[in-house]
Amino acid sequence: MSKFKIPVQTVHSGILQENAVMLGDKTMKRLKIPAQGNIQLAFGSFRQEVTVIPVPKAESLRVNEGLGRRLGWKSKLNLNVSYSPGSRTLRLGPLIGVMVSRDHPDNPDRLFGPITMFCRELTNACHAQGAYVYFFTPDVLETRSTSIQGWVYDEGWRKLSLPVADVINNRLTTRKVENKPSVQHFLADVKSRYGTHFFNEKFLDKTEVFEALAHDPALQRYLPESHALQGFAILKKMCNSYSSVFLKPVRGSLGKGILRISRDESGGYRLLSTTPLGTRRQTYPSLTKLFQSIAPKMKTTRFQIQQGLTLMEIGRRPVDFRALVQKNGTGKWAVTSIVARTAGNNHFVSNLARGGSLSPVREAVGKSNLPAGIKESVQIQLPRAALAIARGVETYIPAHFGELGIDLALDQSGRIWLLEVNSKPSKNDNTPLNETKIRPSVKQMILYCRYLAGL
Repeated sequence: MSKFKIPVQTVHSGILQENAVMLGDKTMKRLKIPAQGNIQLAFGSFRQEVTVIPVPKAESLRVNEGLGRRLGWKSKLNLNVSYSPGSRTLRLGPLIGVMVSRDHPDNPDRLFGPITMFCRELTNACHAQGAYVYFFTPDVLETRSTSIQGWVYDEGWRKLSLPVADVINNRLTTRKVENKPSVQHFLADVKSRYGTHFFNEKFLDKTEVFEALAHDPALQRYLPESHALQGFAILKKMCNSYSSVFLKPVRGSLGKGILRISRDESGGYRLLSTTPLGTRRQTYPSLTKLFQSIAPKMKTTRFQIQQGLTLMEIGRRPVDFRALVQKNGTGKWAVTSIVARTAGNNHFVSNLARGGSLSPVREAVGKSNLPAGIKESVQIQLPRAALAIARGVETYIPAHFGELGIDLALDQSGRIWLLEVNSKPSKNDNTPLNETKIRPSVKQMILYCRYLAGL
């Protein structure tokens, strides 16, 4: 199967009928499309029998403007094309759909809230790579539908009726929306009817990840001791084993709701909790009293209790690392980036939402209190650990992931630990849109979509 990128144009109905397309004769020869007879035109879930009219010295594919409207095409664009002689099918795309939680039509500059600039950047990157992307919310989904109302960007946002995509990326931000029957029924339907690929298909919770990865002996060295917090007995056992422990909401994010428990000099216990203003400190004469104070939280929030770690520090501030690991154009996991995150003043977590700051790994390790002899080696070991953990998630958790945010830590001896795996790495607007420079993470996402679609 030959594949490459060609210009696509729509022309007036008087020039071309809706069941015919015009294609340059050189392109036809390159794709090995026969000069006579009909072929099937495919774009996402769209299929139509068309007659191909060869055009001497032309490079583009031209379609009737009515057909172009049904496909969501503007007047000019470039798309990857492939032809399969066996099925006589001419495929264009891939068509990529991104499912987002909500839209704000009354505010086009922030149509998708804090991920609007990411959506623009993804659109620009798709144009460069011969793909086509649209964005849609769960509100528009209908089971057994042949089209979706989605947003495309073309000198402004427009809502169009579009075919079901070849590949759908799940960017929903809440489990409640993700688990709606309408969402789950739609996804099952398009997978079975059209072979649509759907990645990052579910949220991960902390207990699920640690229990799954514990099955792999090679990954166990990265795992701090962790358990579901089910009562006082496990809290007491962990506090007897370690000088500090963390309680993390199983379904938490952005550092919200994390608690740190440690023994103090008087024999009592100190409880630190994250708040928007900083760290709240409380002391208790006994572990029983401390447990009584947190027990009401356990009625509404499931916690994971985790071994406390003495993390690498810069100026007495703890540091951890966020690795973005993505599937590439050959379907293999690759590390796109790793950054160091240093906790802000009055915080014991490093999340940016809690005042943390980012820096390159080399810079952070160089400034840290790690022993000098291991500073070079840990920079090689961090990406290796991130890749191994991504492969472990894929092996032991039955879901399709295309990218993972993997939070790692180094203790003060240089040992690597896994803190958390996030199946919805942040795409919030934290960098200005650059029309000419596309971030590697965005390019990689499209390359993986092209791999999945075979285009």
